[in-house]
Amino acid sequence: MLSRFGSKNEVNKGYRCMVRLLDENEEILECDFQGHHKGQHLLDQVCDKLNLLEKDFFGLRFIDDDKQRHWLDPTKNILKQVKSMNPIVFCFRVKFYPKDPHKLKEELTRYHLFLQLKRDLLHGRLYCSLGDAALLGAYIVQAEMGDYNPDEHGENPGYISEFKILLKQTPELEEQVAYLHQTEMRGQVPATAEAHFLRKACLLDTYGIDPHPVKDSRGCQLYLGVNHSGIMTYQASRKTHHFKWNDIQKLNYEGKMFIVHLTYNEKKHTVGFKCPSYAGCRHLWKCTVEQRIFFTYVGILYLELVESSSHAPKVVTGGSFFSRGSRLRYSGRTEKELLQHAASVNRDPPLVRRSASFHHRRLSIPAGGFSSGEESDGGYHRDGLPLNSPYSMIQRAMAPPSMEMSQSESSSRPPLERGSSFPDRPLTSVAESFESPPRRPAVPNPSIHVTGEMTSDEDIGLRMTAPKSSPGAVLGSKALVTLDKAALVTFNWKRSFRQSLLPALALALVCVAVGTVFILESNLEALQEVRSSAEFTILRDHYYLPLKSFLSRQLFEG
Repeated sequence: MLSRFGSKNEVNKGYRCMVRLLDENEEILECDFQGHHKGQHLLDQVCDKLNLLEKDFFGLRFIDDDKQRHWLDPTKNILKQVKSMNPIVFCFRVKFYPKDPHKLKEELTRYHLFLQLKRDLLHGRLYCSLGDAALLGAYIVQAEMGDYNPDEHGENPGYISEFKILLKQTPELEEQVAYLHQTEMRGQVPATAEAHFLRKACLLDTYGIDPHPVKDSRGCQLYLGVNHSGIMTYQASRKTHHFKWNDIQKLNYEGKMFIVHLTYNEKKHTVGFKCPSYAGCRHLWKCTVEQRIFFTYVGILYLELVESSSHAPKVVTGGSFFSRGSRLRYSGRTEKELLQHAASVNRDPPLVRRSASFHHRRLSIPAGGFSSGEESDGGYHRDGLPLNSPYSMIQRAMAPPSMEMSQSESSSRPPLERGSSFPDRPLTSVAESFESPPRRPAVPNPSIHVTGEMTSDEDIGLRMTAPKSSPGAVLGSKALVTLDKAALVTFNWKRSFRQSLLPALALALVCVAVGTVFILESNLEALQEVRSSAEFTILRDHYYLPLKSFLSRQLFEG
C-alpha cells in the first residue's frame, strides 16, 4: 500500500500512500508526498480532491505498529509520524464534530458529516435508543431510496434488511424503520432527509464521541469521550458525568494518569483517570486539548478578546527538572474562524455525488492489489488494518463467511451481552453530577451489542460490558472527582524518580570529571596532598596528560 521512490534519508524523494474515504464506494485515494512534507500537505491534497472548503473539521487518522491510533499532526513531518509503518494507510474522518451542523456553509461538508455519523451509528459510537435508531435509519433510507414505492419495494419491510444501519439490527428495528419511511418521510429529497438526520443526531448524548477506555480511582471500568460541550464519562451504557469546558481549568497527564482540574462553586476538584497505556493517555490528552481549543478558545490580545488560534498558547504537561514533558501548540483555525472564513468565500456550490449505503459496498482495490482472502501483502486486512489489530473485529463480523474468524479464535473472545439504552434526559452538568445518579431500570436495546473490548479499527465503537454488581458499581461524583492525593503524590514521585535517574547519573559523572580536571590543573596548596597521591599520579601520567596532548594536537594543529 506504500510505494517508495527513495530512501527516507533523502527528503526530496517521492512517497505514495493510500487514504480511505468516508464514502465506501469511492476508490481509495492515492496521494503522493515528499520526505520533507508535513501533515497539512497531505490533508490539503485530500480535501482538494474532494473539493471541500471547510477542511479544518476533518483529519487523517492512522494506527501505528503498536496498535495505537493517532491523528496526523499537520505541523509535523509525515514520515517522522508514521515511522516504520509499511504499508501506510490513512483514514479520512471527521475530527471536530460541529455543535450545530446547520451552520456549515456547504452541502458537501454536511454530506461528509452525514457519512461520518452514519458510520458512527453502524459501529456503535452514536449510541441511542431503539426509537432514535429507527428514526435515524428511516432518514438514511429516505436519503438513498427516496419515497416508498409499494410496486418497487413491496408491502413488507424486507427491503430494509438490505441496509446496514446497525451492526446487530433486528427484525423489530427494520419494521419500525419501514413504518417511518413509509409514513413520515414522503416528499423529502436527499438533502432534506440528511439535514433532518443531522438535526436529530447532534442532540444525542453520544454525538461526536470517540470513547477511550479508562479506569477511575476505584478501578472501575469507564469510557471517556470528548466533544464540543466538554468531557463525558460512561459506565454500563449510561452517561455518569459531564464536565463542561467552562468548569475545566487545566488538563494534564502523568504516565498513564489523565488528570482534569475543575473549579465548581469556587472549589477546586481533581479528576483522575487511568489509561491502558502511556501512548493511549497522551493521545487522549492531545485530543482533549485540541477539542477544547477548537471549540472554546478565546485569547486576550491588546486588551481585546480575540478568538484566534494563531495566538493560542503552547500547552505543556508532564515532565520534571530533567525532562521536557509533552508540548502541544494547536495549529489550524477554531470553529468560529473556520465558519467566518467559509462565509467570506464566494464560489458556486460544489456538486454532491451521493452513493448507496453499506449494503452496496464494494471493495476498492488499490494499485498492486491484495492477496486472496482478508490478508494483504503487508499483513493487513482489505480495509488497510493490521490483521492482529484489536480494532478490526467489527469488519470481520461484517465480512462474508469466508472471511469470518476461526472457531478457536472466536471462542477466546468474551461473551457478548446486551446493554441498556441511555435514559432520555438532557446532558448533566458538573453540579448535577456531584450527587450519585439514581439507578434506572435497564431498557433492553436489541439494536446494539455490547462487548468488553474496544473492537474496531479507527472506527472504534462505544461497546461497554455492564460491571459486576458491587457497592461501587454505580459511582457518585464524589468518589470519582476526589482523586486520592496520596496516591497521586506517590505516582508522581515514582515517575519523577524514574525520569530523573539517568540524567542524575550523567550529571554526577560530569561533576566528577570536572572536579578531577580542576584538581589536576590547579595550584592550590590545599590540594597538593591529593595531587601527589599515587592514584592521581597514575591518572595524570597515564591518562590525563596523553589525552590532553592528543586533544591539543587535534584542535590547534589540525
